[in-house]
Amino acid sequence: MRKLFFVFFLCTVLYAENESDISRLGEYTARIEAIDKADKSNIWLTRHENYDAYKKRKAELETILEEIKKIRFRKDSESIARLDELERKRDVLESHIEQLSEFQNAPYSGLLKSPDVPSTPSVSNPFAIFAGFSYIKKIRQDLESYKKQVNELEILLRDLKEKEEIQERISHLDPQNHLTQSFEQTKVLIQEFNSAYDIVLTSSSVYERKIEESVKTASDAIKDEIKHTLYIITIIASIILISFLLKFLIKSFMSANERSYIINKVINIINITLIILILLFAYIENMTYLAAVLGFASAGIAIAMKDMFMNILGWMVIIFGRSFSVGDRVKVNQNGLSYVGDIVDISLMRMTILEDVTLTTYLENKRAGRVIFIPNNFIFTTLIANYTHETLKTVWDGIYITISFDSNYKKAMYIIKEIVKKYSKGYTEIARTKLNQLRQRYNLKNTNVEPRIFSFIEPHGLTIHIWYMTNSYAALTLRSTLSGEIIDAINKEDDIMIAYPTQTLNLKSAAKLPQKTGDQTE
Repeated sequence: MRKLFFVFFLCTVLYAENESDISRLGEYTARIEAIDKADKSNIWLTRHENYDAYKKRKAELETILEEIKKIRFRKDSESIARLDELERKRDVLESHIEQLSEFQNAPYSGLLKSPDVPSTPSVSNPFAIFAGFSYIKKIRQDLESYKKQVNELEILLRDLKEKEEIQERISHLDPQNHLTQSFEQTKVLIQEFNSAYDIVLTSSSVYERKIEESVKTASDAIKDEIKHTLYIITIIASIILISFLLKFLIKSFMSANERSYIINKVINIINITLIILILLFAYIENMTYLAAVLGFASAGIAIAMKDMFMNILGWMVIIFGRSFSVGDRVKVNQNGLSYVGDIVDISLMRMTILEDVTLTTYLENKRAGRVIFIPNNFIFTTLIANYTHETLKTVWDGIYITISFDSNYKKAMYIIKEIVKKYSKGYTEIARTKLNQLRQRYNLKNTNVEPRIFSFIEPHGLTIHIWYMTNSYAALTLRSTLSGEIIDAINKEDDIMIAYPTQTLNLKSAAKLPQKTGDQTE
């Protein structure tokens, strides 16, 4: 009985131990899987895996090449099929090897070497201060990136050592486990990464000292330049303040406007000259500083000569935008006045227009023949109408005539329209052709250029308006011709009367007044 109890107890103990071993194996396996998952994106392990992949592909390629060499000259169908298969594999492997070629010798070469520290920039003018700050920011970012690589290597080594310890425990529990077989591989990895870590620590220490030295040098240069710049700004501000005080005193104690104006101009010239000299002497060490001074001077000139620069910009818009060209007829509105004429010159500063006799001259100006100068910057602020833009040489013009209410208005409209069509036919065809050509550049919706006639009720009669195409340069000539022809045609008709302001007076008979027969006396 005791023997049976002892056997039962022993089996129970062995079963419990077996269950405990299986549980621990599961925990160890899960932990190794977690470590592998965490290190999957580690750049050091990735490069090592690429290195291993390169060696494996190289070995596979050598094996395939040996087999190809053996069966190359065989003529049986099986060997030919096998040769095709091997050649395809060879091409794929060669492509993979080419992609992994950078890992063939030193897989960690790019990670072991610390980045080069760029030379400290010369901070000797106000603009270089920003370059100095950018330099400090960049080298610090490089240092952080390198430290991150070192930290990734430390984490990888820690994980590999933990993995080695777990694999060793698994080998004691289950010598046949597949994780036990990778135990030696983990040891090799730890040795390789330990060697890399020793090199990286030395490089990191040297690199960090170089960065600290460069940062200190750049910071000191920035501080010195800031002090130098503030000193110059103080001097310039003092000069400007003194000039304002002098101008104030002149304005307060000098009554002659012309003399005070001249003195103010002299003060401005002296002020600008002193500022330029200060800047030149402060930054004249080389051409870089001179360029900085010229930059300040250019900014002042740009403000003082704003209109001139705007004229030049306007000239560029006119020339390259093809809005206007020499010979175009234009209309300019400025300060409530209108000027119509032909462009005879376009210079950097202005357009020159020769005023012509036009309807605007007749209705508004009452004179013509003047030479008008238009600053080029007017194209940004003022309405300038172009009557002959691009290929156009025609414009719409219109005349009107008022007939009495009892006239045959339909007949009058027909007569007027026929006369206008007759005399404007050539211009209508020209306008139609030119507008169709402009379709290539503009989205023209309506290109109807036939004469248009309208009738409107006015206080003194029915007004007939007729619009037609005419020469942009000689609109008054056709207008004059049409006016005479229309009057002659209407005067021949008995049922059409030209209306004009009239009044009708109704006179009633005056009431008879009693006659005076003489003085009456009582």
